[in-house]
Amino acid sequence: MSSIVVSELAYSPPGADQLFFDVGFGVAPGEHAAIVGANGVGKSTILRILSGVVEADDGEFTVNGSWLSMTQDVGMSNPTDTLREMLIEVAPANLRAAGRKLIAAEKALADGSDDGMGYAEALADWGDLGGYELETKWHAAADRSVKTPIDDFSTRLVSELSGGERKRLVLDLLLTSGSDVLLLDEPDNYLDIPTRGWLEDQILSSKSTILMVSHDRKLLERVATKIIVVEGSGCWVHGGSYATFPEARAKRQEQLGDDLKRWNDEERRLFHHMKIMKQRAAQNFKNATKANAAETRWEKFVAAGPPPPPVPDQQIHVRLRGADAARRVVKIDGVGIGDLFLPFSDEIYHGERVGLIGPNGTGKTHLLDVLAGKSSVETGSLQFGPRTSIGMFTQVNNRPEFQDRQSIDIVRDRLIDEEKSMRALARYGLRLNARQEFPTLSGGQKARLEILCLELDGHNVLLLDEPTDNLDIESSEALEQALDGFEGTVVAVSHDRTFLESLDRFIMITDEGEVFGLPDFDVAMKALAAPHTTASIRLAKPLN
Repeated sequence: MSSIVVSELAYSPPGADQLFFDVGFGVAPGEHAAIVGANGVGKSTILRILSGVVEADDGEFTVNGSWLSMTQDVGMSNPTDTLREMLIEVAPANLRAAGRKLIAAEKALADGSDDGMGYAEALADWGDLGGYELETKWHAAADRSVKTPIDDFSTRLVSELSGGERKRLVLDLLLTSGSDVLLLDEPDNYLDIPTRGWLEDQILSSKSTILMVSHDRKLLERVATKIIVVEGSGCWVHGGSYATFPEARAKRQEQLGDDLKRWNDEERRLFHHMKIMKQRAAQNFKNATKANAAETRWEKFVAAGPPPPPVPDQQIHVRLRGADAARRVVKIDGVGIGDLFLPFSDEIYHGERVGLIGPNGTGKTHLLDVLAGKSSVETGSLQFGPRTSIGMFTQVNNRPEFQDRQSIDIVRDRLIDEEKSMRALARYGLRLNARQEFPTLSGGQKARLEILCLELDGHNVLLLDEPTDNLDIESSEALEQALDGFEGTVVAVSHDRTFLESLDRFIMITDEGEVFGLPDFDVAMKALAAPHTTASIRLAKPLN
């Protein structure tokens, strides 16, 4: 039977406080469960424990049946890796070991440290365990997932594929593998909206037992049959979809508050009764037995302990104030980028919220880089309005100036004062990470810190590249609320449908390089679902 059983799991990172304890849940055969919770509470760590990468401090778990796992940064760590090296890491355990051995033997043969015997042995093991059959599956999945043909997985670099192509290739392999259990960490990251729809359909039709971590609210609403909530150093389970989760959590918080109040009231009542009986026993020894019984009853009640209190909600307060700018922020006149998209023209005005959408690899991030001045204009020109101050949020939180620096130092550069810096970090739920170096923060914590810096820098034009990709749901909602009150201009690349609903209009770049203006969210979603041709996109304004 394909199932997952977790009991009293506990883990402390090396040299740090306990991350979680008493985590227990079950995922029945065929269920599709999602782990949710704030950034840094240990969601990914739980998946790493279940897949044998990290050892728990305490507790037990069982993953019944064959299983495969995928990390959230699969294919993203080393751009010089080959596709074969990437795909070996998501292969079954025996083939993963054989594949690593084969790659090491090939390198030894190439540098002369192996006379060929080690390579021959590794190649034989790879074939005996089913390596060639696995390679056939790689080719079939690549034909479905990658735009350009892949002839040799051992020479094609992961950097030659977009992040979305790498993720879809791995997901295609896992979801068609027939594995009993799949452990998926952020499967939606880097996927464009049509591919997220494909992922949802694949999960819905999958017979595998699936445990995943995701922050995509639309995906969770559609595919999750159980929500496992990690909070308060433990966890609890909502046995329904994410659509009903917010209401269930609110009721649970209310119930926990009521239970704790009742416990406190009862403890005070028993304590007061014990004191009265002791006073009576002091006056009349015949009451001693009743006094001892009252004391025993109170001690047992206290020893059992109170119920857990309500878990404090994250207090995340984003203040994106912006500043005044000219009415026309930027005039885009015949701007095109190589073979990514054709020259187009448009104007973006102060206060607008513009979404850049389209399939992966069409040049949306390149366009943001051009607007930010990080890349030069190849065709056409850009004309910015006066008093325009541009700040950019990067999808991969690639901020070299933050490396090897503590969070408090990064913020103090902008606020000078230590106490003000700590208060700013606290508003973003980063107070406990003040002395933590940037590279050791979780993806969501890095994203929060970068958004905080944008706030403190006071830009009136924000260029956001996948701002919610690594944010937990509460942080995403806080960002959306802040942008709603932001007085400046926002241009965002995003595949988060809930986030996109808050934007005003859209610019879509198709696979053919055509650029269209779309007036609202509903039209944008219809355009993304349709074949990318001029005739199929009704109500669209061609910008080429």
